[in-house]
Amino acid sequence: MARIAVIGAGMGALAASARLAVAGHRVVVYERTDTYGGALRRVERDGFRFDTGPGLLPLPAVWRDLFVKTGKEPLEDRVDLVQVDPAARHVFPDGTRVALPNASRAGVVAALDEALGDGAGQRWGDFLVRARETWDRTRRPLLEEPLWPNWQVLAEKEPYPSVPVKRLLRTRRARTLREIGAFELRDERLAALLESHALAYGLDPRTAPASTAVLPYMEHAFGMWYVRGGLRELARAVYERCLARRVEFVFGAEVTRVVEKDGRAAGVELADGTVAEVDHVVADVDPARLRTLTGHQLDGEGEVRADPAGEGKGRAVLLLALRGEREEGAAHRTVVHARDRETEMDFLVATGGEEIPSTTATVLRPDDPTLAPEGHEAAVVSAVLPAGLDWADEGTVRRCTDVLLDAAERAVPGLRERLLWHELRTPAHTAEETGARPGAVPPPAFAAAGGRLLHPANTTRLPGLYRVGGWAHPGGGLPHAGMSGALVAGLIVEGPEFRGSQ
Repeated sequence: MARIAVIGAGMGALAASARLAVAGHRVVVYERTDTYGGALRRVERDGFRFDTGPGLLPLPAVWRDLFVKTGKEPLEDRVDLVQVDPAARHVFPDGTRVALPNASRAGVVAALDEALGDGAGQRWGDFLVRARETWDRTRRPLLEEPLWPNWQVLAEKEPYPSVPVKRLLRTRRARTLREIGAFELRDERLAALLESHALAYGLDPRTAPASTAVLPYMEHAFGMWYVRGGLRELARAVYERCLARRVEFVFGAEVTRVVEKDGRAAGVELADGTVAEVDHVVADVDPARLRTLTGHQLDGEGEVRADPAGEGKGRAVLLLALRGEREEGAAHRTVVHARDRETEMDFLVATGGEEIPSTTATVLRPDDPTLAPEGHEAAVVSAVLPAGLDWADEGTVRRCTDVLLDAAERAVPGLRERLLWHELRTPAHTAEETGARPGAVPPPAFAAAGGRLLHPANTTRLPGLYRVGGWAHPGGGLPHAGMSGALVAGLIVEGPEFRGSQ
């Protein structure tokens, strides 16, 4: 039985802890805040309850697998998991609206044809077939296996099977998400639908590799799911599974140093000077903090390193307390597209400016009576913006609030008349809650693009120290966090020869 210290109680850390405990190891989790779940937080006020992190769950099979592998009680016995239908309603700048059925290719094709014109649905359906091929090619190396030592093969070859298109006497193939929209979808609204999946992680579709097409495919193939009571309930269920497997939690315990002995990680030192000696250390923290904890570079030449350019996008979340019940037929999720996509992307890439433009925003309106007092509704509006904006400035907060309220008005009838109060949660709140600097949200790992969107391996150059969570392979997102926990547990239990789930 090994002694294992886990730094942080994010979802990746919880997933690893439960699996390691079941394997017979003694696991202690040190969390600097007073609760678990990482970004899966909840705000309660005046009888209203809001998720401030992810509000929907793609690919729930990852978390089902965790519960199967760590006990006889399935996930559905611990949370009320429901499929969202439609998966999303999209509102475009020209006023066009379309509701996309959940996990139904025929339904999506028909809905797009009706809303955008004949042929639009078929082009999107054909794109999904190519996106599925991308998923099949990259699923194992990017989700189910430790990062390959020869990871360069993932960086060099674009797995998306783009269609050759004649352009200016030349044959062109899409290499970015933007080019897929221009060459293959050939409709500004379809392109906006595609690009919204990348924008949700702060990725610029003009440079994001075509392989990011797996994002809409995952949503289409596996559906979008909601947990009654909010996604915070998923964090609670995983935390309770850890407790049931005798994982120990120490809250309010900030780790200030990873202790080294004989050239390997041998413990953690806390802010009060306490040192816990262990056999392995698992860190669910962002790269900057991990470097501070160890005092040296954890990756050598030729290995994937954290990309500083990918650490600057955070999520702004506007909580809306609304008088009256949601109207009949209201969609759980509405994606409101920016009025000018180029201006939005320039702002995102330039890390901000004085004015915050119209941005692609997601409006979540769960049909869940547990979230609000009787006869009222709790809604959440979110968008990814430069995390480095001056969030302590009242003007920045006011401008961001106005932009998100404008998006919400395009999704919620009579919003201003129904609004009881609103509260903005900024990337500064994320930084305080998760320790990620400066409140950034990590994207998932993707192939191609020279490896720019890969994440560092779960192992490090310091033996005994492992990385887990959104800042390590396979990157950000709830499914990826769960898989990172499975990979780290496998590497510790089975050793370097571990090659992933079969």
